[in-house]
Order: sequence, then C-alpha cells, then structure tokens
Amino acid sequence: MSRVLGAGWCAACVLSAGLAMVSNAQADALLAVQVLREGGCGGLMPATAPLYHSAVLDRVAEQWAHGLALSTAAKAGGYPADVTVGLRVAGSDGDMIRMLRQASCRTVSSRDLQDIGVYQRGPDSWLVLSARHALPDHSPASGPVLAVRALELVNKARASGTRCGQRSFAPTSPLTLSTTLANVAFGHAADMAEHDYFEHQDLTGRSPAQRVRAVGYEEKLVGENIAYGPKSIDEVVQGWLDSPDHCENIMDPRFAEMGIAYAPGELSRRGLYWVQLLAAPRRVVGSASGIAQSYPR
Repeated sequence: MSRVLGAGWCAACVLSAGLAMVSNAQADALLAVQVLREGGCGGLMPATAPLYHSAVLDRVAEQWAHGLALSTAAKAGGYPADVTVGLRVAGSDGDMIRMLRQASCRTVSSRDLQDIGVYQRGPDSWLVLSARHALPDHSPASGPVLAVRALELVNKARASGTRCGQRSFAPTSPLTLSTTLANVAFGHAADMAEHDYFEHQDLTGRSPAQRVRAVGYEEKLVGENIAYGPKSIDEVVQGWLDSPDHCENIMDPRFAEMGIAYAPGELSRRGLYWVQLLAAPRRVVGSASGIAQSYPR
C-alpha cells in the first residue's frame, strides 16, 4: 500500500547520510588543506589534525558557489553561521597550497575547525570549513546534522500529539532515520532541482512508492512531503506541520522510518527543493547504534 501527499505546500528531499563521492578536483583541494594542517603551514603554525570531509558541507559549498549566501547555505545544512568559514581558491593542489599558505594559513590551521566541504567548478574550488561536526560520532548510521535535527522536530510533534487542520492526532511512537529513504529522497530532490519541476511523480512517471521499491526497500506504506523555498530545516518542518495534509503524513502512527534531503535549484528556480519520505517497512531489525533499519537494504 502506498500513500502520497498531493498538492499544496510540499516538503521535499531527503539528505543522504553517506559521504559524497570525492572527485579529483575535490581531492586536490582536500589534500591542500590537510597538508597545510599537518605541516603547520610549513612550520609557521603548530601542526593540527586533519579535517573530517563532510558531504553536508560539500552541499553547503555548492550552494555558496551558485550564489546563495554562505550563512544561509550553512544554516540550511544545520551549521550555525558563526562557526563556518568559506574560502575560494583556484589551481592545482600545489597552487592551492601556496595560495592558502600565503593568504589563509591561520584560518586553515585553526584547531577549532573540525569539518570541511568542497565544491569544484572549472579551475575554482569553494571550501567551507566548520567548527561543528556534521556527524558527531562520525558514524554513517547517525546521519548528518540536518537529518538529526529534522528527526528531533518530527518526533517532538509525534510525542506530544497535535492537530492537523480539523483532525487531532494523539501522541505516537517516534520515527527512526533510514539511509535508504534519505538516498531516494535526495535523488528526487536533485532531479526536481536539475529539471525545474515540482511534483511527487518524477519525469519517468514513477511515484514515491515506486522509487522506494526500485532500490529494494520493501514497504507496507509510503508517504512523501515536498517543499520549495524554505532555507532551514526548522522552517521546512514547521511549514509541513502547519499544512493539514503534510502534517497528517508526519503524524501517521503507521510510519516507522524517515529520510529527508534537499537540493538547490539549477534553472529558473534557484531556491532549495526539499523532500521527506516516510515509510512502514515490511520487516524491521535493530542496528547496533539503536537506529532501526528496514530489511533488505
């Protein structure tokens, strides 16, 4: 059985919990920063530990490169603006090392920084460094900070019960994060962003339930919320809760798992596309981290 939310204010894509693939250009930029940190900027500063490569910050860097203010992009990714630093460099890894050593040595070598994201276009690389871990324990099962925040907000509503339009919902059990649902959500968000449309049905005619089944997720029930425009996870979740139909999806006691993601628009719509998938798997097993996973993956 599948259930898809229809028209109206839609909340969209799920954020993938896995790390993005690292391109050669990304590797050059990452190498330049790590070399400077481990070498103390050629002896100018104390040596510092390498940064953790964050897929969340990769997307923040991409949005910044496409014109979104760094503070806005960081907030959408769950990072406070006051702990995020942006740097733009160009050239090979050797060129980047020289540029960063000359102009940004103290910043790159800061012991307060812990995470890094990179976006590359042509010869230019956008680097975003942050003092806040995207993955507090660096465990893929924990999910990125944005997904964790979304889960916190959703489960707070489910725990207290709420009114969705004319319908009241009693308190119900919490949801858990699903990497599979997050990946499917991100795929749909990115597809809408790339092809400039805003629908639950994708351009191949597949419904949310069909997209979920296509990756081997065995479901009893699937719901999807999508949205365009909100700039933070708090804003998008509150928008769904304020919309009766979207709120009913979030409060449905039959759902057990959730995935959420976003992607920046690339054509006429330059804002953020959001996708949230909710599902009841046919079988659920517990993981060592305490996060339930559907089977098979």
